[in-house]
Amino acid sequence: MLIEVSGDIDRPRQVVFRFYADEHVQNHPRWDPDIDLWMDQDAPIRVGTIIRRRNRRWGTPIEGAMVTREGAMEIHGRAVFDDSGEGGTRLTISADMPIDESMRDAVTGMIERSLQNIKQLVEAETAPTEVA
Repeated sequence: MLIEVSGDIDRPRQVVFRFYADEHVQNHPRWDPDIDLWMDQDAPIRVGTIIRRRNRRWGTPIEGAMVTREGAMEIHGRAVFDDSGEGGTRLTISADMPIDESMRDAVTGMIERSLQNIKQLVEAETAPTEVA
């Protein structure tokens, strides 16, 4: 099931991208405290980078590696950064996961909450005119 959530962040695309993508390992647990991330080596993130992940959301911690694999579940995720308005960014987060319709609202709510947390963190920690 594909779930997609979009929201506007009042900061330039480069700033939002740096926070979300370049600094993903450090910042993900800040916008979603049920997730821990770490890398086995200190290097910039690029295609093929392995990021370890522990999800504590459902009680028993589950470790996975985006493509995210949590136990037997494989999740394909994507983030798109589009310019919006005067120096703003429209961030669209999508996740394609093997869930049934009964879980759609709960998972959508979690992604919406994460997007709202990202917006609050980026806008609180950066100046409106800051660039990467």
